[in-house]
Amino acid sequence: MFTGIVEATGTVESIARAEPDRAAARLTVATALDLSGSKIGASIAVDGVCLTIVERGGGRFSADLGPETLLLTTLGNLDPGTRVHLERPLRLGDELGGHLVAGHVDAVGTIVARRENGSALELEISVPGTVARALAPKGSIAVDGVSLTINALADLAGGAIFAVTLIPHTLAATKLGDKPQGAGVNIESDLIAKHVERLASPYLAGREGEGTRGETPSRPISIENLRRYGVVR
Repeated sequence: MFTGIVEATGTVESIARAEPDRAAARLTVATALDLSGSKIGASIAVDGVCLTIVERGGGRFSADLGPETLLLTTLGNLDPGTRVHLERPLRLGDELGGHLVAGHVDAVGTIVARRENGSALELEISVPGTVARALAPKGSIAVDGVSLTINALADLAGGAIFAVTLIPHTLAATKLGDKPQGAGVNIESDLIAKHVERLASPYLAGREGEGTRGETPSRPISIENLRRYGVVR
């Protein structure tokens, strides 16, 4: 579990595709982050993706990327020399400065607009419908592992666009401000919102088994519908 507060950035040294089918890869990152307390097998978030350290030492670590990670995140497209966000796992008793982040990316979003606002930078990011259902204005979102607040949200056919603001500290501590329009970013929606959406979906779209998986809910949440399906009395 992570918080979305980036501890440091690292630099990609290499990403080697595994033979023979190249369906997996090994990522090696150089960093000044102290990993002496991270054993082999420990977790680390790289651009918001929870990975397992398989080698470390000499100011670098390596982690394996499986087919699912290569398919659903931006990590498989990283080039040597690219900076990445790093965060070690949250420990019990640590300050929860951002929000609960699992490091399980939902999808890759796309930066569709950048606007300077004084010393801050506003980004608009488009996401598919599978992510949009768990977003809410003033809710939390992890973008490349950075905990941010959704300032505005617009639903579109097949997805949504949300806006976030990068304050000067975020611009200095992360690489988000360097990403151009059209760049892909790893998106993880709020963990609690995802569970609520999943649990409520049968009552939104009808009884369990009705409708098509993934379709837009046809019945709004109301006290009448919650009573109808036995959620409340």
